[in-house]
Amino acid sequence: MNSQHPIGVFDSGVGGLTVLRALVQLLPRESFIYVGDTARVPYGSKSPEAVKRFSLEIAGFFRRKKVKMMVAACNTASALALPDLRAFMPVSVIGVIEPGARAALASTRSGRVGVIGTEATVNSRAYEMALKRLDKNVRVFARACPLFVPLVEEGWLNHDVTRRVANAYLKPLLKHKIDALVLGCTHYPLLKSVLGRVAGSVELIDSADETAKAVRSRLEQDGLLRHGRRKGRLVYFSSDDPASFARRGSRFMGGPLVRVRRIRLEGIDG
Repeated sequence: MNSQHPIGVFDSGVGGLTVLRALVQLLPRESFIYVGDTARVPYGSKSPEAVKRFSLEIAGFFRRKKVKMMVAACNTASALALPDLRAFMPVSVIGVIEPGARAALASTRSGRVGVIGTEATVNSRAYEMALKRLDKNVRVFARACPLFVPLVEEGWLNHDVTRRVANAYLKPLLKHKIDALVLGCTHYPLLKSVLGRVAGSVELIDSADETAKAVRSRLEQDGLLRHGRRKGRLVYFSSDDPASFARRGSRFMGGPLVRVRRIRLEGIDG
């Protein structure tokens, strides 16, 4: 494997761009290929078998592109498909759940951590198991928030409807006196303003920065860190309309997206 090869990053849609943005900021010399499976978003309401199949289809694309590492910038895929991806890929595969769990434990003082995510992520108990592996005494309180992803995709980041939904989802968790709340979906960081107002003094944990640190550490261990002065290249692939992906994705990356292409995955028409 060559250090000049790109890193593959994927999510069910544009939410994983929050992770990509953190990666680019920490590792500006690396090149990245991002795949957003926008034709089948969200993964959070799909069956575990479907999530594994979709993830492996994208992994096959990354293998053909000869990526030097794969990042599952999707909490649902990290929760349900990581072992399958690691068995399939000839390179390191990093998920977002363990980095998020580590950040939550570093933040909590009470040992009471809340987790919000898609139905699939919450039902998998992946965050709870990751937190318990790191600290068997931590108490975890989780809640599925299925409406958040479509609200973010619609661009309703500060809409009154979003504020009402956030209040309904978070109030039951706050009764458990949590002091750290893991945003267990890559879409959720765009709702930090709304979530912060509802959560008050509770620390909101975004795993993007921790995931980027984990990627850098693994690249260093594997001797694959890219050196030199030149900035890396970003290429984006969407399984649905590239123009729509670029428009929505610009909110996540903080600027316009260029080089957005259409990817054809097995099981997707067009």
